[in-house]
Order: sequence, then structure tokens, then C-alpha cells
Amino acid sequence: MTHLMNVFARQDVAFTHGDGAWLYDEEGRRYLDALGGIAVSTLGHNHPRLVRAISEQAARVLHTSNLYRIPEQEALADRLCALSGMSEVFFCNSGCEANEAAIKLARFYGNKKKKIRQPQIIVMEGAFHGRSLATLSATANRKVQAGFEPLVQGFIRVPYNDIEAIQSIASRRQDVVAVLLEVIQGEGGLRSVTSEYLRALSILCKQNEWLLMCDEVQCGMGRTGKWFAWQHTVGVRPDVMTLAKGLAGGVPIGACLAADLGANVLGPGNHGSTFGGNPLACAAALETLAVMEDERLLENAAQTGQYIREKLSAALIGTSHLRAIRGEGLMIGIELTEPCAELVYHARKAGVLMNVTHDNVIRLLPPLNFSRAHADELIPVLVDLIKGFTPA
Repeated sequence: MTHLMNVFARQDVAFTHGDGAWLYDEEGRRYLDALGGIAVSTLGHNHPRLVRAISEQAARVLHTSNLYRIPEQEALADRLCALSGMSEVFFCNSGCEANEAAIKLARFYGNKKKKIRQPQIIVMEGAFHGRSLATLSATANRKVQAGFEPLVQGFIRVPYNDIEAIQSIASRRQDVVAVLLEVIQGEGGLRSVTSEYLRALSILCKQNEWLLMCDEVQCGMGRTGKWFAWQHTVGVRPDVMTLAKGLAGGVPIGACLAADLGANVLGPGNHGSTFGGNPLACAAALETLAVMEDERLLENAAQTGQYIREKLSAALIGTSHLRAIRGEGLMIGIELTEPCAELVYHARKAGVLMNVTHDNVIRLLPPLNFSRAHADELIPVLVDLIKGFTPA
């Protein structure tokens, strides 16, 4: 019996240690990790440089609070702004908190800068932004919203990748202050915006002085072969960007970055966090970024991800219940025609960790140092599972 609150449908396996892309359970069996702790384990498991950086920082100081300067936090903010072209960063502990900060920033911008008493934020069908009341309300999943009503007001939902729907809103409403979207929807089935859509949306936001807010919690931090997924679209930079998951290789941290219209909106007392950006989390993030650069993991993510998609497409050609293989870099979705959650169990029995999102999309989010050798072990397992799957 466990005293844990029953909010997770946990699988019946526990891991004792890991090594690179491999995890080992209590019985010594090893598993190829193609999920990466849901896009968190950027460097895989037990990376010696990350372990050393965490240990050394723990021996110095773990936490002081944001009442004082934190040099590691300042260095991390400088590094993220250099990579993104953004101008300021707020640190927190999770993607949910980062998105909550973005929503608060947008509302504050609307109230104080645009003098709109009830500012509205445009959000997308298929979106997932978190489980706090505000981020849950911005999310488009009734399964996770049900029972938590009344939801927070102030969100206008539109179809994903539909610029005409947003243009229609712009022509008839004066209370919109921001658009919040995932460049690639992780929980929503690994769907991506097109570059044409994102570019048009950026122009529309500028014309209306709306904040363009990109949720990069899952698709950011090199996962798509770029530091941030919006960088695949030339000429676009958001006013607000949120990060978390892979930023510190497994140590909890989140970040809300701002630039242009989003910069210099919040001041002392408008927002805060006790733990956010503490020395340990920032030291881990700084080393994660350094390893990503030194080991050229963005290039590896792009190349290995393309290799996996091409090999799967070739091996599964003609499979009647395969609808699509999509994604960017090491963020890969394999959509089947029917719900396929049971494949998670069968994959684990075959020594592979993955999951299914949106009911019928196999989701792969392996560490960014996942090699072709790892891919060659993963692909046959997936092909056998998918070919042997019998839709209900």
C-alpha cells in the first residue's frame, strides 16, 4: 500500500539507475528510453558532466531565495537571451508555472499598457499548457478540465493553424491582448504549425499590438534541431516564450522569457517564486546547455530524428492502420487510425519506453544524444508493434 495521492496511472515498474539512453529496473532489466522522462532527460541518464555540475553546486549552496542576487541565474538568463534574442527572463520551477507567468504578463500588459479591463488571450484547439487553474483553462482537453469548473475566463479558442479564424477575431474585437500557442503540440498529437501560418500570425500580432506567446515547454531546448521550434520560421520571434522540461536535464526549472512588447511589463511585486532559478537548478541548466553545444546535440537531434522517421516510413509503408508519421528532430509522432494505448505496455515488455498521446499517437521524445545505434534498436520494436496492432 502507498500513501501517494492517486493522481497518476503509474506503470508497474521502478527504475534504479540509468546510463545514457538506457534505464534499469529493480530486477536488472534494461530499457531503451525513447521517452526521456517526457522530453526532460536532454542528456540521457547519468551524464558525467551534469552529475559533476550538480554535485559541485550542491557542495557550495543549494538555495538562497530571490531576495538576493544569484550569479548562476544571471548567467543562465544571459545565455538563454543570447540563444533566443529575447531580452529578459523570469525563472520558476515548471512549464505550468512558466505558462502561468506568461498569462499573468499578458493580462498585466492588457490592463496597464493597453487599458483593457478584461483582456482576452487567443488559444488553440488541441492545446495543453498545464494544470493550474489558468493554464488548465487555456488548455483544450475536456478530460483534464472536467470537475474543476468554474474555469478561468479570458480565453478565446480557435482552430490550430487557421489564420483566417484569428483575422476574423481581429476585425471584430478590441479586447484581445495576446495569442498563446505551442509551435508543436505535444499532448495534442504532435501537430505542428506551418511556417506560413506562424509568419502570418507574427505579422497580425504586430499590427494589433498583441503579444505573440510561444509555449516551448516540450518542443524547445534543441528537441527539434533548433534551440527553439519557432526558429524554424525565418523572420519570427515571439514577444513571450516559455521553457521547462529539458532545460536542466532533469532538475526542475521553468522560464518565461520576454522581448519587444512583452519586455519591461512586470516589475517588483507583480510576480515571484520562492524556489525559481535557485543556484542548483541554474547550475544544472548551464551545464546542460554547455554539453548540448559541445556534443552538437541539436545537429544530432535533427539527423537522428530524420533517420528514425525515414526508416519507420519505409518499413511501415502499406500498413492500413497507419495514418501519419510526423514531427521535427527528436519529437516524433506516429498516428494510428485507432486508440492504441495498449502499445505502451507491449513496448515496455519488449524493452522500450514510450507513450501514447491524444489516444492514437505514439510519442517518441528520446534524449538528444540518442544515436543511430539506439535508433536501430528502437525501430524494429516499433515496426513489429505497429504491424501487429489490431484496431478494435
